[in-house]
Amino acid sequence: MPGKVIDRVIFMPSPRKGVATHASSYYTAHEGGSLMSIHGYESRSDTTDVAFIRFSGDNGRTWGAEETFQTEFRDPKGTRRRYPAGGYVDPLTGRYLTVRNEGVLPTDDPLEGMRQWKLHYSVSEDGGRTFLVDEQIIHDGEEYDAINHLPGISVGKTCAMIGDMGQRPITRADGVLLVPIQYTPAGPDGVYLNPGAGFTYTNCMVLFGHWLPGGRLRWTASDKIIADPARTTRGLIEPTISQLPDGRIIMVMRGSNDKRPELPGWKWFSESRDGGQTWSVPAPWTYDDGIPFHSPSSCSQLYRHLDGRLFWIGNICEENPEGNGPRYPLVVGQVDEITGRLLRRSVWAVDDREPDESPFLTLSNFFAREDRETGHMLIHMTRLFARDFRKGGSIDWTADSLLYRIELSD
Repeated sequence: MPGKVIDRVIFMPSPRKGVATHASSYYTAHEGGSLMSIHGYESRSDTTDVAFIRFSGDNGRTWGAEETFQTEFRDPKGTRRRYPAGGYVDPLTGRYLTVRNEGVLPTDDPLEGMRQWKLHYSVSEDGGRTFLVDEQIIHDGEEYDAINHLPGISVGKTCAMIGDMGQRPITRADGVLLVPIQYTPAGPDGVYLNPGAGFTYTNCMVLFGHWLPGGRLRWTASDKIIADPARTTRGLIEPTISQLPDGRIIMVMRGSNDKRPELPGWKWFSESRDGGQTWSVPAPWTYDDGIPFHSPSSCSQLYRHLDGRLFWIGNICEENPEGNGPRYPLVVGQVDEITGRLLRRSVWAVDDREPDESPFLTLSNFFAREDRETGHMLIHMTRLFARDFRKGGSIDWTADSLLYRIELSD
């Protein structure tokens, strides 16, 4: 087996029945054991009720006091929501960067975010304790402002967003930051259009952050990566990226066969040969033998380990999925860095549904990082809906946030 789980513990428990805890932790400096932990409580889909931040200076052995990160604010136009975001340490400057979703929802319906979400970024030089910069991402150029903030994207009509924790930035050799995002397409009237049959619809692109004096970033955008709605009913979602040794940048994206279960459910793949500006036509991602694999509509993460190997973490299922499920097992596999494909022989299950567990079990919405001291892969994940998915006609969200410790084989 290419790896094994050597420990699984509760990282942050659910505070009470009906509430799920989602948590993750991030190194805040290029070296050493300084960490930030972020955890939030969820009692309805796609909404963080409240979130907390805490810090560790000893690689997570002990943690400081929780600091509240407010997620909900009153606004004359509705409810302003912002989501806590994990950080990324730029290896060239040592600065700690976060990119988060923020927007005003007129009736506080999460689906209103498809026209309202915009992106904000923060930059810190002291590991996320204070920030030099905290502002909206606005594309460079006189034609862009706080409303028309990215190409073809305007607040109130369309949105740009981070979908999940696996959407990690990378830094090119020239110092430019690449941040993979998703956005909602517009119809002829400039307003969000869902051309597929699914619940929502997005495409993908990459934002480029160019460092300016004082820690600010000048932002530009790549060409758009556009789905075929006849093949993936919710478009392309939650892109995760990595750079290969020859300079190519690869992107793996979530698709969906929501409302059209006769379609194959796959992960989708695109690559760039010019630093992330232009991208190949999206195609089903495959094993190294060229055969696609079944995967539900769920997040995934490309993860570069300390030893240099590139791994992919996500859900693979034996039968064709239906929309979001089944979101098990959760697997880890190594990426062939010549072809950019997933090495079939390397794939193994980190966790799976037990016989007495609900078929609605969700092993998703995870985040992976390394342990610098041991070289272990760490995965933060909440096992949602493992027991009672519905009780009294409503969804039971009760779940703890877990930490998996994985020993990788050579």
